[in-house]
Amino acid sequence: MGKTTSCVNLAYLAAGENRRVLLCDLDPQGAASFYLRIRSSKKFRAKHLLKGRKRINKNIKGTDFHNLDLLPSSFSYRHLDLLLNKKKHSQYYLKNLLEKFQGDYHYIFIDCPPNITLVSENIFIAAHLILVPVIPTTLSLRSYQQLSNFFTRYKYDFRKLLAFFSMVEHRKLLHRQIIMTSAQEHLPFLHTQIPYSAAVEKMGLFRKPIVVHRPKSKAAQAYMALWHELRAILNKMNMKDLIMP
Repeated sequence: MGKTTSCVNLAYLAAGENRRVLLCDLDPQGAASFYLRIRSSKKFRAKHLLKGRKRINKNIKGTDFHNLDLLPSSFSYRHLDLLLNKKKHSQYYLKNLLEKFQGDYHYIFIDCPPNITLVSENIFIAAHLILVPVIPTTLSLRSYQQLSNFFTRYKYDFRKLLAFFSMVEHRKLLHRQIIMTSAQEHLPFLHTQIPYSAAVEKMGLFRKPIVVHRPKSKAAQAYMALWHELRAILNKMNMKDLIMP
C-alpha cells in the first residue's frame, strides 16, 4: 500500500531540511533497508535490538544521503513479538528505547510490519503520529476502519492516526467514488494524495527515493506536498518525532 515507499521518501525529505533523521526498519522483510542499499550486520539480531542504546548504536548506518541514518532490518525481527512479550511493561518497551535517541535526531521514522502485533502496539504507544497509506479500494479502506476501531477498543489515542490516499488512479471510477465517499462521511484523511506511478515501482531498480531519481514526477511532487503538510502539523503540535507504520 505504499508503506515503505512513503517512509523512505518522507525520511529523505525531512533530512533534506538540515534535520538529523533516523529511519528504523523494523519490518523483517527489510524493504526500506533494500531501497537504501544497506544490510544489517549478521551478528545483530532481534534480541540485540532490545538490549539498549549501545548495541543499537553499533548497527546504525549512515546512508548515501546527508543527515539520514538507518537502523537496518534483520530477518530475525520476525521473532520480535515473542521477545517483547517476555519483557515487563512490554507495550512500552520501544517507547522507552526510542526516547534515548531523541537528543540525537530531530525525527525518527519507523517502517513497521503491516499487521497488528505486539510490535505494532509498541509503536502505537511510542509514536506521536502514525501515517496510514490507504489505496482507494474497498478492502484497503476497510483495513483502515478496522485499525481505527482497534484504537478505540483498546483506548489508544486515535488522533495519532493520519491516513492519506496512495496509489490513486483518478481514471478509475472506484477510486473516485471511494475518495468522494470518504469526504462525504467526514473520514479523517490528509489533503495530499499520492498518485499511482510507474516511477514509484522503479524505486526497487534505482534503490533511492523517487524524489531523488525522478524529482519532477507527479509522485515525487506529491511526496513533497505530503511532507509539507505533515511538517505543518508537527510544527503546530510542537512535536519532534514522526513515526510511520
